[in-house]
Amino acid sequence: MLRTLPRFLIAAASSGSGKTTVTSGLLRCLERRGVAVTAYKCGPDYIDPMFHRSVLNTPCRNLDLYFSTEDQVRTLVAESAGQGDDSLAVLEGVMGYYDGLGGTTPTASAYHVASATNTPVVLIADGRGASLTLVASLRGIIRFRQPNPVAGVIINRCTKSLMTLLAPLIEEECGVPVLGYVPNKPEFALESRHLGLVTADEVDDLQERINAVADTLEQTIDINALLALAVGAPALEYEPSAVEPVTADAPVIAVAQDDAFCFYYEESLELLRKLGARLVPFSPLADATLPEGTCGVYLGGGYPELHGRELAENTALAAQLRQAHAAGMPLFAECGGFMYLQENMTDIDGNTWPMAGVIPGQVHCTGKLSRFGYVELAAQQAGLGIEPGDTLRAHEFHYFDSSNNGAALHATKYTGKQWDCCVAEDRLFAGFPHFYLPNCLPFATRFVEAAAAFAQESAVK
Repeated sequence: MLRTLPRFLIAAASSGSGKTTVTSGLLRCLERRGVAVTAYKCGPDYIDPMFHRSVLNTPCRNLDLYFSTEDQVRTLVAESAGQGDDSLAVLEGVMGYYDGLGGTTPTASAYHVASATNTPVVLIADGRGASLTLVASLRGIIRFRQPNPVAGVIINRCTKSLMTLLAPLIEEECGVPVLGYVPNKPEFALESRHLGLVTADEVDDLQERINAVADTLEQTIDINALLALAVGAPALEYEPSAVEPVTADAPVIAVAQDDAFCFYYEESLELLRKLGARLVPFSPLADATLPEGTCGVYLGGGYPELHGRELAENTALAAQLRQAHAAGMPLFAECGGFMYLQENMTDIDGNTWPMAGVIPGQVHCTGKLSRFGYVELAAQQAGLGIEPGDTLRAHEFHYFDSSNNGAALHATKYTGKQWDCCVAEDRLFAGFPHFYLPNCLPFATRFVEAAAAFAQESAVK
């Protein structure tokens, strides 16, 4: 099928160049103009999509070519974008423009996503401390791979006078237009912590900041030229997706969603719904009980290390999770959720807090990235969602480690580094890896089936 969809992708030479700030400001500009915008983020990122969602109040999708084929990414964009004549898709890149799998290939990079989806690219050029060298850098980036979808440049952290000086040189040397600039205003900066930016919900004045960025961009960027660039994007060719429910019973899967557990891919949650589950949010920080009728629990990643006291004091929910596990309720936990299910956690400040105690083990801060990046996992034993011989793709990114990482799966990184990970039982799967469930359809299917089976078992009792 073919879908005409105006779109563009914001990319940069490196992380820290202002992609998320500029993208969020542009989303607000477009929203003000009445454009039906859908936002996307390249790569395995949970935090940037929260900022996109805070602007548009609609889900942001992840486009990841390690977890998805090029056909699947095109389908995701074509099917999830708005269907009206005023629909437009805005994609935000990941890291540097060409930075992909293993750090030495463009696979799964922003360049790869743009090429696979035939999306025009707008490069954010960091104007700090450079003038003519910036032109040379842009020329090198654009000519590094051909053909190249770069179709425009925005200079960030730049004065109007410098932009006026450099724009003709960039257009002559690089063959693409300069669409404008973003002045260097400290109030535009977003705070970071050990896993990247702070989450959108933690920025008290986020809407005011985004409005201020948008007000500025209306004056410094040619939004009409940007829209014309988007309209010129080729039609998307894609095959419609099809996922059938595996149960008609709509088993309730309780999904932990609060300040401590907030790392979820929208596509993963959507897949569980398509498979027949009914997802109900709950808060391990505030709720004493699981939602009524819970038949399965999904504990995603996040920042449990910042909420040790609150989690430790919620003894009622911890006890219910232990009881649920003993009763055979399926429990699926990733990274932060895995940390919470263990016996105790020592946080960044050295305080040790009792956790849920479902899994034997102690979690502690290492002070550095323990294991990070894409991994391929080979199942070595059976458990919730897995059978021996299964292979799954995932990613890790954490500063904590455990005395019990499990050995249900064997992980291999692109660099060749290997380790064992994940605790698996008949109705339990927990570990540091994060999963993009559309890439793990058998796993997701078995999880929903296990929840439906638990519902039937509970009804018999």
